[in-house]
Amino acid sequence: MSRLAGKKALVTGGGIGIGRRIVADLAREGAQVAFTYLTHAPDPEFLDALAATNAPPALSMQLDVTDEAAVIDGVADAAGKLGGLDILVNNAGGLIGRVPLAEMSTEHWRTVMAVNLDSTFMVTREAIKFMHPGGRIVNVSSVAGQNGGSDGSGAYAAAKAGIFGYTRSLAKELAPKQITVNALAPGLILDTPFHETFSTPERQRATIDAIPLARAGYPDDVSGPVLWLCSEESAFVTGTVVDINGGAYFT
Repeated sequence: MSRLAGKKALVTGGGIGIGRRIVADLAREGAQVAFTYLTHAPDPEFLDALAATNAPPALSMQLDVTDEAAVIDGVADAAGKLGGLDILVNNAGGLIGRVPLAEMSTEHWRTVMAVNLDSTFMVTREAIKFMHPGGRIVNVSSVAGQNGGSDGSGAYAAAKAGIFGYTRSLAKELAPKQITVNALAPGLILDTPFHETFSTPERQRATIDAIPLARAGYPDDVSGPVLWLCSEESAFVTGTVVDINGGAYFT
């Protein structure tokens, strides 16, 4: 029996990288999935592969998660088509650019906050209106929220740290409905647009050299914990942060 058979899931930023793998694995486990994208539209091969799973066909929608009106309408539309929500994965986010804090404009700061922290707040606020008791919320944050990140990622680190506090507060608020809320803190995850854009091969190599498990992570390393946090196996886990970094965080 698939772990998530009959569950209704919404994933933001599901067209590529970590989000794409989460969408595929949720569907493989029997969930009916709706996912959003902005610039990285899902390719036909991915949609065909989803259609071949045992779950109903996935729903994809282009959505700017920083646009409040669009989020309100988009989440309501997805929940309406799915018949409510059982799972929300807030995966959309991004570094935007590496800028030293001393040189950072207020506009850049606010853009990074909007893409990472504001989007998580707005999508979640709308999703819980349609979430069934016993639901699951997983917020994809970053190890940068714990260690401050690498050069030029101060705004990103602050936004991702904010997700941890938001996660714990929401876990308390939704506990009476048996809705769990947890966060992930991935480290170096390759095969994603983030590191292809913002991390040179030299930077990646230096990071890998400092990881106790001596390798980078990949999207399936993140998807596995998401599946667990969305299942009944983790029903007594809420308000926690799962580190996914090969031991780099504490060394």
